[in-house]
Amino acid sequence: MPGENLSRDEARERAALLSVDGYDVALDLRSAVGESATVDPATGEDGADGPRTFRSVTTIRFRCAEPGAASFADLIASSVTAVSLNGQDLDPVEVFDGSRIRLEDLAAENELVVDAQCAYSRTGEGMHRFVDPEDGEVYLYTQYEPADARRVFANFEQPDLKAPFRFEVRAPEGWTVWSNGAGELTDGVWRFAETKPISTYITAVVAGPYHHVTDTYTRTFGDGTTLEIPLGAMCRKGLAPHFDSDDVFLVTKQGLDFFHDHFDYPYPFGKYDQAFVPEYNLGAMENPGLVTFREEFIFRGQVTQASYEGRANVILHEMAHMWFGDLVTMEWWDDLWLKESFADFMGAFSLVGATRFKNGWITFANRRKAWAYRADQLPSTHPITADIHDLQDAKLNFDGITYAKGASVLKQLVAYVGQDAFLEGARRYFKRHAYGNTRLGDLLAALEETSGRDMAAWARSWLQTAGVNSLTPQVILNAEGRIAELSVLQEAPESHPELRPHRVGLGLYRRSLEGTLERYARAEVDVDGPRTVVAELTGAEAPDLVLVNDDDLTYCKIRFDEGSLATLRERLGEITDPLARALCWSALWNLTRDALMPARDFIDLVLRFAGGESDIGVLQMLHAWANSALTHYAVPDWRDEGGRLLAEGALRELRLAEPGSQHQLTWARFFATVASSEADLQLLQGLLEGTAKIDGLEVDQELRWAFLGPLAAHGVADEAAITAELARDDTASGKRHQIRCLAARPSAAVKAQAWAAVVESDALSNALVEATIAGFTQPSQRELLAPYVAKYFDAIVRVWAERSIQIGMDVVKGLFPALEDTQETLDATDAWLTAHEDAAPALRRLVLEARDDLARGLRGQACDAAAVAAG
Repeated sequence: MPGENLSRDEARERAALLSVDGYDVALDLRSAVGESATVDPATGEDGADGPRTFRSVTTIRFRCAEPGAASFADLIASSVTAVSLNGQDLDPVEVFDGSRIRLEDLAAENELVVDAQCAYSRTGEGMHRFVDPEDGEVYLYTQYEPADARRVFANFEQPDLKAPFRFEVRAPEGWTVWSNGAGELTDGVWRFAETKPISTYITAVVAGPYHHVTDTYTRTFGDGTTLEIPLGAMCRKGLAPHFDSDDVFLVTKQGLDFFHDHFDYPYPFGKYDQAFVPEYNLGAMENPGLVTFREEFIFRGQVTQASYEGRANVILHEMAHMWFGDLVTMEWWDDLWLKESFADFMGAFSLVGATRFKNGWITFANRRKAWAYRADQLPSTHPITADIHDLQDAKLNFDGITYAKGASVLKQLVAYVGQDAFLEGARRYFKRHAYGNTRLGDLLAALEETSGRDMAAWARSWLQTAGVNSLTPQVILNAEGRIAELSVLQEAPESHPELRPHRVGLGLYRRSLEGTLERYARAEVDVDGPRTVVAELTGAEAPDLVLVNDDDLTYCKIRFDEGSLATLRERLGEITDPLARALCWSALWNLTRDALMPARDFIDLVLRFAGGESDIGVLQMLHAWANSALTHYAVPDWRDEGGRLLAEGALRELRLAEPGSQHQLTWARFFATVASSEADLQLLQGLLEGTAKIDGLEVDQELRWAFLGPLAAHGVADEAAITAELARDDTASGKRHQIRCLAARPSAAVKAQAWAAVVESDALSNALVEATIAGFTQPSQRELLAPYVAKYFDAIVRVWAERSIQIGMDVVKGLFPALEDTQETLDATDAWLTAHEDAAPALRRLVLEARDDLARGLRGQACDAAAVAAG
């Protein structure tokens, strides 16, 4: 649509011109039900012809700094019935172009009324409509970030035009409706309290026959005042038997206590509802008073503590946004980090400080930073404070830089200025800018006041440059076997040569009499420039292992001297400290990705040492890395052998694991992922049918689907078996699993059907697109997928133009021919990039990123091959 991709310059011009006093939004959602009760089993849709729409009537009161000037409002709608500006009717055909409403001759004070028919979404953008195949019930929810509120009501869709909102909603009888403010049903209409001034993208509506649970949070402050916050949590009725709302409320209350203790600013948005909704594109969204989460956080089967920890982290991440993002909001998406980096850091910080998950920093070091390291080495890497030209740029910047690198840098900042100064700076920032919008300088000013540090220099190095540094220890021993000099070498890639100041810990480890690797000396120093001598460790006994970035204070790639690397190859499992061990695993994986360690060596380390890993989240990450090493970095002619070794190792650890333990469950899932031999697949089938048994392993419904997937991919389970499994689990979750398994079958006809369903049709919802792509791309089916290399490059420009940005991203990323990992595919990618220099920048970025991953994989395979040649 013309103008749909709002630019930063347009937003700045409009913000300088307009101030918004308030919105009244009236939605009629009664059209969400009726017309058809038959759910299409292929798409999950209910068979109604054409796009289903709802009525949206919006009244906006706003001021104009230059009377007589022109501007525009945003709206993406199927049709506009009426537009009125200051009592004057405008012709919708003339003023509405499909995404903008032209506003001319504005007065000093204005009232705009727009009556429109907006479409329900099947892509998770705007007002998403979901029909539950289990019982035919309809569920609605909204998701807007960065700019999809305009799919539901007319507005000025940019973060710095904040305003109070009043919603009223007509809904089908028997439904409950929630929004940001407290609501009540009066005369058939749900009316909601006016919000504080907030941005359009964090307004929200959830409606339907949701299962709903309530609780209350109470806090008494030092001055004797009491804050009472109504709590709510909701999910689909079909998930109610699995909904552990008590644990959700426990973490919620712990988080509210923690943030009240540290922020000295009472929660500002009244109630606190949390909705777990179907077919969600994100992990969660921080709508004030009504946080939305993907319903997969309600666990239908056995999961490990890592899953509960992950959910708690997301709950706390979104809660931190109530202050970082909702109370104080970035002016434009350039400073997206002002909310996402802080929420990511605060999620881990509060997780460790307030809940039972005391190993949260281990997960952060192992999982979140892996995301950051990958993103920061892509050609699309960018400074944490980014240069966001438009909304398509913004959509792609919800990435590992903005979240995980930003959070890692904030952890370094805490080490740099001190925790007390950091938190006091945050407190001043909230009070100074409450309900307003900020830029980088506003936060730095507060931190400079509280720390006394030159934040401008720090920001230039850490926030305004891209790339990741490598830190390598250099050890020189004297004749007595003690350290004569220990130094840290800092390197940067040629593409991003910035060397940064690092507050970093160095740990010296040696083997104890008990046969463990223990830290016996540590120094915390400022590393700056290419080489820093650590005088504090001169004279220490010779170490078996030097760990740079001990305790994970900074953001860097850890490298090892030769002696330390040799120690890890033989004794990695002997490191007793779980954080130190996790840091070593992460460093070894980075060596593998950088083609400095052969993939088979990394897989060998996993086979030898992962069985002793105590932290379940680290173990799950090791499984993912080992599988990635085999799929992308090992030479092709070793993949069968490597897969056999991984399957044998996984089965061995599965049988050794304590019956009924989290480790047993984790090894069972990994075994299913790597199983390929006839014997392995027979065991999986036996576990499904009950003819085989592993003591303590409960094969619940979710594990059944995990076992059925590889059976389908290897041609053991046919369509009849998959259909029979759906009959056992005829739910929305079961439907997604069925779609994935059907697309995984090793047949050219199946692949063609799956491709057509995703690329040639828009009938599937976002969740089923995701499931189909997951089934389509099987590492064991490279020959079947080879014909789709050319088809991919022929299709993506059209797909990007015709589909929503979310589906476009899913298709372009998910169907890139990464498994056809040859020079020919790399050449085809380069040819497309050369021929499409004028393609949408966001589309080119996605292809460039996929190309980089492919090239990295080929370098890894060359490293693996060289190791074989060297013997």
